[in-house]
Amino acid sequence: MDEALYAARPDLVMTGRTLMGHESAKNQQLEDHYFGAIPSRVEAFMLDLEIECHKLGIPAKTRHNEVAPNQFELAPIFEETNLANDHNLLVMSLMSEVARRHNFHVLLHEKPFAGVNGSGKHNNWSLGTDKGVLLFSPGKTSSQNLQFITFVANVMAAVHKHNALMKATIINATNQHRLGANEAPPAIISMFLGTQLSNLLDRLEKEDIDTIMLEGKDRMSLDISQIPELMIDNTDRNRTSPFAFTGNRFEYRAVGSTANCASAMIALNAAVADQLDTFYEDVRRRMNNGESMEHAVLTEVKKLIKQSRAIHFDGNGYSDEWKEEAKRRGLDVETSAPLMYDAYLRPESIEMFKRTGVLTRKELEARNEVKWEMYSKKIQIESRVLGDLAINHILPAATRYQSLLLENVYKIKQLFKGDKADMIANQDMNSIEQMANHMAAIRAVTDQMIEYRRQANKLTNEREKAIAYHDTVFPCMEEIRKHIDKLELMVDNEIWPLPKYRELLFIR
Repeated sequence: MDEALYAARPDLVMTGRTLMGHESAKNQQLEDHYFGAIPSRVEAFMLDLEIECHKLGIPAKTRHNEVAPNQFELAPIFEETNLANDHNLLVMSLMSEVARRHNFHVLLHEKPFAGVNGSGKHNNWSLGTDKGVLLFSPGKTSSQNLQFITFVANVMAAVHKHNALMKATIINATNQHRLGANEAPPAIISMFLGTQLSNLLDRLEKEDIDTIMLEGKDRMSLDISQIPELMIDNTDRNRTSPFAFTGNRFEYRAVGSTANCASAMIALNAAVADQLDTFYEDVRRRMNNGESMEHAVLTEVKKLIKQSRAIHFDGNGYSDEWKEEAKRRGLDVETSAPLMYDAYLRPESIEMFKRTGVLTRKELEARNEVKWEMYSKKIQIESRVLGDLAINHILPAATRYQSLLLENVYKIKQLFKGDKADMIANQDMNSIEQMANHMAAIRAVTDQMIEYRRQANKLTNEREKAIAYHDTVFPCMEEIRKHIDKLELMVDNEIWPLPKYRELLFIR
């Protein structure tokens, strides 16, 4: 957005998002921005950014409009995870630096504007061998496809076993606004596999192992050596899925735009590594008992597919039915960020991180203390900014407009007589009364929010404090915003003290 408009919004400057603002009459409903050309001023910025990226060895490739007004996407070419993560953080820094040269400010917040698409990172995650073999790509032979199915099944098992932990890695005070809204995946971890792969796994689960022949194409009962290459085009169709198979990789779509991707990748890599260790031991035990490798692998794969069936969901993740179904399946459906962090300290998470040698219990406890503290502080800052804007900006502007309306009513009654004059005066008085109700609600809820904040700050336990901010302070902010947004529609545009959404989103 334009830097001057950004500077005129204290909420954007201090929190990264608009704490108030009624939606514009036109936002993204026509999708004209999504399918339109990149504005020349923005294209100049993006070109400059790509040049700076390439100077630093960051292979930026994709440049296009996204759904929301003034929203754009940059995507790199894949790299080894540690390097890709470092480059991602560097790109975020470069965006802000280069934007200033073009009198822009880049908003990296997950939900800077209510009612339109937020921003996230789609972590395209895959596994390969040290010989360059891609493990999530169907091959030309039976053994290659058995390898492919084996690794897909193990990822399913790992994500199913640790779905609460995976959600905890991506949730925070900013990403909680985005999840489940305007194309962002819901706060329930599930896996989208696509029709072809889903059908194949279903058949594998139901088929008797002894009937699956792997010696040659003519003896195949499941076409396992001939997985269609069209699979890559038959995936990535469900934008409501947080963890989707997309042809030769999984796309983790729940990661927030401000996030350090390392948090999500550490948990995912550790969970999959731990699951592969378990799978290896189970297969080796069967082989020691006389089973062939193929039979042992398929038996364990079949077991994993059955055990992790609950994580597989190709439907609409936004629907209320899915929320109920996910709960019945035993998936984590918690929506409170402070409570989601508890997943790090569940026994199964602690043991998994311990077995893989990634994090100790004390390291997990320390990280959680930081997460809870950061959550409380971010909500605290937002609530203080909102309280200041409500009392010192919005209410004075509304009061000033009320005075003008009262003055108008007095003049009408002094200068004019008759039904028409009475009608106009009554309309103004109705407006004054409605505004008074909203203003009274803003004052009352702001006072209540301050009291809740005071009570929360007395708590010494960081977890309890974060829960208090989530359960008491944050709902007050939502209520205050509702009344302010109503006032925005009633107060004279020249009197309203802040740039509105139509200006923030559409001025190039």
